[in-house]
Amino acid sequence: MKNLAIITARGGSKRIPRKNIKEFMGKPMLAYAIEAALDSGLFDEVMVSTDDKEIASIAEQYGAKVPFMRSAETANDFATTADVLDEVVNEYKKRGTIYDNICCIYPCVPFLTGNILKNAYEKFVSSGLDRLTPVVKFSYPIQRALRVNKQGLGEFREPENAKTRSQDLEPMFHDAGMFYFYKKNRLDSAQIVPYELDEAVVQDIDNESDWKMAEMKYRIMKNV
Repeated sequence: MKNLAIITARGGSKRIPRKNIKEFMGKPMLAYAIEAALDSGLFDEVMVSTDDKEIASIAEQYGAKVPFMRSAETANDFATTADVLDEVVNEYKKRGTIYDNICCIYPCVPFLTGNILKNAYEKFVSSGLDRLTPVVKFSYPIQRALRVNKQGLGEFREPENAKTRSQDLEPMFHDAGMFYFYKKNRLDSAQIVPYELDEAVVQDIDNESDWKMAEMKYRIMKNV
């Protein structure tokens, strides 16, 4: 089977300027996604979809391909990941290349490894489903979430679980926001297999506080 990794890295970033190529522990952030994809050995091509020439240059320095630039339509604040993937897949088709499986990888994933991708891919293929999404368990039962309103602390969202022991509540998960596997032409399929990740390797990086937390976690994990 032919597999394509698409790393989505546009130039615009409001909360952390130039986040995708900002230096993180000695390397541009984007480098970690590229290295994980290459180390996995899964992909016939690892490409970066970007509208930014500097990002494109850095991507190529770390071994990714940038065969074409992202269009203005998929580089604005309102374009979805699906829009970007559709554009890339269609452009490859125009050039005569069709892939069996697509892996979308977000650019700010310093804890992603080739082994994580390989293990996820094995589950994806063996499941026979159209998509795989990595998930991580909520650290606290969301069934006991509290509402906050103008008057202060409100009622439990699920009052019937207010006195239920945490260990007796069903574990709940959320999208880890790191990567996704898709079969060709199945980007919108509802047949999704989950792949559970450890909380230690999952970190949103949306603001400076997130960035500092990621650096701290990285130092602990890598003992640096």
